[in-house]
Amino acid sequence: MQQETPPEQEEITDGLEQEHIQSVIEAVEAQDSDQLNELLEPLHAADVADLIEQISQPERVALVELWGDGIDGEVLSELHESVREPLLEVLPSEVVADAIRDLDSDDVVELVEDLEEEHQSRLLEALEIKDRIGVEGALSYPEYSAGRLMQRELVAVPEDWSVGQAIDYIRGDDSLPAQFYHVILVSPAMKPVGYITLGRLLSSRRQVPLADITEPSFRTVSVTEEASEVAYLFNHYHLISTPVIDENGRLVGMITIDDAMTVLDEEHEEDMLRMAGVDEDSSLADTVWQTTRGRAVWLMVNLMTAIFASMVINLYAETINQMVALAVLMPIVASMGGNAGTQTMTVAVRAIATRELTSRNALRVSWREITVGAINGVGFGIVMALVAAFWFGIPMLGAVIALAMAFTLVAAALGGIVIPIMLERFNIDPALASGPFVTTVTDVVGFFAFLGLASLILL
Repeated sequence: MQQETPPEQEEITDGLEQEHIQSVIEAVEAQDSDQLNELLEPLHAADVADLIEQISQPERVALVELWGDGIDGEVLSELHESVREPLLEVLPSEVVADAIRDLDSDDVVELVEDLEEEHQSRLLEALEIKDRIGVEGALSYPEYSAGRLMQRELVAVPEDWSVGQAIDYIRGDDSLPAQFYHVILVSPAMKPVGYITLGRLLSSRRQVPLADITEPSFRTVSVTEEASEVAYLFNHYHLISTPVIDENGRLVGMITIDDAMTVLDEEHEEDMLRMAGVDEDSSLADTVWQTTRGRAVWLMVNLMTAIFASMVINLYAETINQMVALAVLMPIVASMGGNAGTQTMTVAVRAIATRELTSRNALRVSWREITVGAINGVGFGIVMALVAAFWFGIPMLGAVIALAMAFTLVAAALGGIVIPIMLERFNIDPALASGPFVTTVTDVVGFFAFLGLASLILL
């Protein structure tokens, strides 16, 4: 017999449609709180946060003032910090207090760590003393560390217990977290010695010692470990959760896969933004001035490198004056080199971030990229040789652009792989600094090769 779908599951939606967002805006403008509740209550917290981020600042304030009681901790934790902080100023203190009390400690830490001191104090005062001490303790750890990432809500039992004792404890303790993946075994000194999945626990007989069914994947991370290192461990070893220990090896918290994957996602997003020369903290909610300021720095760097490339062109100004066709074909060489360099650089930066590219295989990978650049350079060089010879009726011009294309794509491949590796060796983020340097190398080599060969062969 087919089970009837519970009403609350029928109301769950996947994502947002523009018509829904427009209906919310109209309800806010009409000050119709009942209609607003009907529109927002069925939505997932992430969808509510997405909706708030998509509307304008005045509309956000009006929505919060009309529907403030409906905003819970999950919605606040899903909001981008640039949107969240202004809304906290509008929300009544009692609403904020109720919202964050239901959150796990790691979500509260994420919520308050980027706030100004005034708003931080306001949120912390809303917590019970025990929870406040835990959050303040987490905030004392370095930013982007496991201590900031962990939650204190976990399930830990003595290592000498049996399956039956653990199950009875879990069923009888109302203070345990609502969701967890592992039961941690601890020594009398509160040092974790192993963990057990819930599936293995529930499928074992009551008399079986817990120590006999521990998982081989067990490992711990230090409270000061970098969050990126923790995320790498989760991804590399396919972990679901892992205990966090202090400097004495005692259990202080737990990191779960959702938090680790959030870190990985943020790392990937930061790499993409940095490679484009965009401030990693930028968001669509930023003001015009914030966006302009965040992008101006690397635009200035690009301007300097472009001026350097222009100086190379200026060296061959007389050559260009004598054959205008060179000016027509120069952008093709530069564009092909730039694209080839960006392709190689993107692969290299991603491989460094995932630790696929190391000192052991750097030489082999470099030779592979250079070979690929050479093959593409020769192939596309021949194509452009035929095009240039037919276009301008000068066969030797085709030979010049073919040689220049080959040199440029080899240089682009070499720069795209070597520059990120060298930056990484000097502890400079390759995603942040590779782009301008690779572009400069490809432009300078391309112009030197093309214009230099043209002055030697054609004039």
